[in-house]
Amino acid sequence: MIEFPVGDTKGQGYLAAPAAGDGPGVLVLHAWWGLNEAFTGVCDRLAAAGFVAFAPDMYGGKIVNTIEDAEAAVGAVDFQATATLVSAATDALRAHPATTGDALGAMGFSFGAAYALGLATSRPDAFRAVVVVYGGNGGLDVADYVRAQASFQGHFVPGDAWAEPEPTLAMRDIPAAGRSFEVFQYEGMKHWFIEPDRPEYDAATAELVWQRTIAFLREQLG
Repeated sequence: MIEFPVGDTKGQGYLAAPAAGDGPGVLVLHAWWGLNEAFTGVCDRLAAAGFVAFAPDMYGGKIVNTIEDAEAAVGAVDFQATATLVSAATDALRAHPATTGDALGAMGFSFGAAYALGLATSRPDAFRAVVVVYGGNGGLDVADYVRAQASFQGHFVPGDAWAEPEPTLAMRDIPAAGRSFEVFQYEGMKHWFIEPDRPEYDAATAELVWQRTIAFLREQLG
């Protein structure tokens, strides 16, 4: 774990760099469980593919395992403070000596997806690629997405009880704003299907998501 400045305080996060030593940066924003091994593992896998991956801890060290505890954890989140934290993490990743170029990618999962989409609209200078995995729209609309300079890719579960109706709004509003949005839907899957530590995990479908994600990030970031 490394520390980074957040105003007058500090945040912490997990950073993984490729064996080559440097590469394009990708910000990883965890689901409502906290920064557990599933999401540090995402960073490791991105690093193996040539990216510098940084996952800020949006819970300040807390990790939960049950839906009930996760609902309570999300309910206690200060949205503005967390938005400030992920923006500061953006600056830290851009400034890291291993990160090449100014254009970053973001990969947000469920709870973290709303923050990834928010960064694309609040920090359009910083992001060229945003991947959303079974995530929500975060209250954004067409007017917000017009500011974005990123291309988007989304991985959704049709009828997902934990994400509807927000992904539908994102699928409508992002193209309406003139931004590219590549959408994949995975029939028969359940929310959290890409996370190896969850009972909903499906290895074959998760691998397909990974292949599509890496190809997209390489296309957008180099």
